[in-house]
Formats: sequence, C-alpha cells, structure tokens
Amino acid sequence: MRQAPTQARTDAGATAPLWQLLATVASTLQSVLAGRSATAALETVAPSLRPGVQSLLYQTLRSLGRAQVLRSRLVARTPPPPVDALLCTALALCWHEAKAPYPAHTLLHQTVEAAKHRPATRAQAGFVNACLRRFLRERAALIAATDADPLAHWNHPPWWVRRLQIDHPQAWQQILQAADAPAPMVLRVNQQKCTPAQYLQALEAINIEASPVGVSGLVLRRPVPVQQLPGFEAGWVSVQDAGAQLAAPLLLQGLNLHAPLRVLDACAAPGGKTAHLLELAPPGASWHVTALEVDAARSGRIHANLARLGLHAQVLVADAACPQDWWRQSGGLPFDAILLDAPCTASGIVRRHPDVRWLRRPTDIDQLAAQQARLLNALWPLLRPGGRLLYCTCSVFRAEGEDQVQMFLAHHKDAARMPAPGHLLPTSADNRPTGQDDTHYDHDGFFYALLEKKPA
Repeated sequence: MRQAPTQARTDAGATAPLWQLLATVASTLQSVLAGRSATAALETVAPSLRPGVQSLLYQTLRSLGRAQVLRSRLVARTPPPPVDALLCTALALCWHEAKAPYPAHTLLHQTVEAAKHRPATRAQAGFVNACLRRFLRERAALIAATDADPLAHWNHPPWWVRRLQIDHPQAWQQILQAADAPAPMVLRVNQQKCTPAQYLQALEAINIEASPVGVSGLVLRRPVPVQQLPGFEAGWVSVQDAGAQLAAPLLLQGLNLHAPLRVLDACAAPGGKTAHLLELAPPGASWHVTALEVDAARSGRIHANLARLGLHAQVLVADAACPQDWWRQSGGLPFDAILLDAPCTASGIVRRHPDVRWLRRPTDIDQLAAQQARLLNALWPLLRPGGRLLYCTCSVFRAEGEDQVQMFLAHHKDAARMPAPGHLLPTSADNRPTGQDDTHYDHDGFFYALLEKKPA
C-alpha cells in the first residue's frame, strides 16, 4: 500500500503541507478559468511553492474536462468559483487511480483541509468533503457514466474536438492523445560551441540520460533544472522543442550562407529561433539579423537569451505589420530571409501549455487568421527577389496553416512554394506513427510553409 504523505516536495529540499499546494492550485485554476494564462497565474505563486503547484496544476488541466463532468454528476448546481475550482482540482487529480499523484483518501483529506484554510471556501468544507466521499464510494459507476461524454473522454472543449475532426479526419484522435502527454525536455545544442555528440557525452558523465533527435537536438529521458545542464550559462545548449528546431534550417536552406545576409525574425520573443539562426551562421559570415517584438517586456527575453549564448542581433520593439515604423531602422534594404512565426492559437503546443485549450474560444481562430494574413501581406514586399519567407505557427488548425498559405498564394503570383513539412502534427513517445523517422520524433504541433519570391 502506498504511503499517504501530507507533506509535498516543492523546491530543492523544501516541503509544504499538501493542503497548501492544493489550495494554491485551486486558486491558480480559478484564475485560468477566468481567462488568465497559467504562466501569468503561476508568476504570482511563491517561488518555493511554484514547482509543486505547476506540476499539480498541469495534471489538473489535462483532466479538467473529466473533472467538470464528474462534478456535474455530484452536484445539481455549479458551486461558486472558489469551491468549484477546489472540487475540480481534487477530482482531476484522483479520478484515474494509476495516474493519481497521491492516494485518493489523502487527496480527499487534504482537499478538505485546503477548504478549511481558505476564507472563500471555509464555509463549504463540509460540502466538499461530502462530494468527494460520495465520489470515492461510487467511483467506478461515476467514471463509467461519464466515459461517453466527449468533454470527459477527450478533456478538450467540444468545439475544439469538432474542429480537429474536420481539419484532420484521419489524425484527430492522435492529436488529442498527444496533447494529454506531458512534453519531454528537448535541448538544442549550440553548434558554435560543441557538437551534439560531445554534449551527449557531457550529459552521460553526470548520469543524465538523453538521445539524439533531429540535427542538433537531444531529448532528455527525464526533465532536469537547467542549472544542472553542463555549460548552460555558457550558452552550450538551449531548451527548444524538436519541432521548433526545424524553423531556422528550413529558412536558410538553399541560401548562400557565406554571403552577407539580411535576416528578419518578425515575431521573435523569446528569441529561440533568432538564436538558432545565428548559431547556423558559418565562421566569419557577415549577417545582419533583426529581431522584432511588439511587446517591450518580452523583447527583454530576446536580449537575455542572446547574451547567454554569446550572440548578437538587432532587437527592435515594433509591430511587424507596420514596416513604416521600423524598416529604415533595420537598414532600409530588402531582406534575404524572413521568419514569420506568427501569433496563433497555440493549439499545437497544448501538451506543453495545457491551459490553452480552456482559454481559447472558437472566434479566436478567425481573429488570429486575419492577423496572420496582415503580417504576411506586410512583410512580403520587404523580401528581395530570390529571397525566402518561412511562415510558421504552433497551431494544428488549418485556418492558421494550409488555408492561410493557399489564400496567400492565390493573391501573390510572385510567390513559389518550396518543400516544407506543412502541418507537422504533434507526436509523443506513445503515439508516434509507424515508420516516422527520428527527425520528427516526439515534438509539438507546427505548420511550416517556405515561400520563395520569384524574380521580377
């Protein structure tokens, strides 16, 4: 029988009462359900609690649909938001016995303690206790009764599931299953400083297991704090999903990398793709790389990442869709290569950000597609003939991928489509399609279209 701990590990060597973590998870979940991103909500959590809270919150978000349907079976009316968030947190964490982080009875008792300690839920502690005790008594019947509900089964909003069924009729289940698997930690080796093989040896020397993925990537068997990675502060590696690591090589393929190049990363924060472009520059190459970011605060992350890696780019705070505000400052000459990693629904990175599915609304897709079209149309005139633009999104919805590019090509006869993956659907170690090579193994969902401007 598993031990029933009431102390939970938080940061290195520290512990906190489990009820305190559960109370904080519920409060953070309430913020997410009110429309705040999990990233922003977690920033308000005490640093000592944050790792434990994030782990439990992400597990809760991955089973939130099931929890909400179970809650609807247990109570006639939805409780007030603080009580509902706490109740759904407990149900999400304990409904699946094999995946529960703690024994069910421990979660029950500690959730009731959390209710007693929070002013917003104190008066409802008995109600929470009664609901959870009933759930444990009737667990098998309640789970069986909710299995057929799409929200409970897929843990995504029904509109999201319907959209995937239309966009990817052969792969929609694979996409949803991948979204519920925690993402691995993948590193991009900075080949200006070492090779993937050399870095793999450095990891093995300190008993960190990893395997190659793609051209410059290593996927860790278990995530570790970046401070434990050899040479991280010296810029040997960065954390970047294997699918995202395709962007920079795709954009640069076919270009003369030894020639002076003008390169634009149009929506650059936090700077991972900007850095990867610079890492691929040959020794002595004379490149002018401009990184644009409309958000001044987020642009600071580009500076920080480039500084750690020992790289340099011109970083401008500006809206890429308004070249009149920044083009002259970037040099006022056509670009040889443009990377447009456009704002999108982030529907391809749900396994990494499980709050996204609960934050998005169906209307977001059309609004973001309009913004993507505006960016494409604004940046295309800035590309020289023979130059290349890589359009990418971390979305699996066709409106932000294939449909967007088809519309662009219909209105720009000087654009030629070059080989690129198109919709790169998310895969995990558990659902990799048979025969898929290691280059595209265990990655988030992306869309890539490479466009070359025909000579006038």
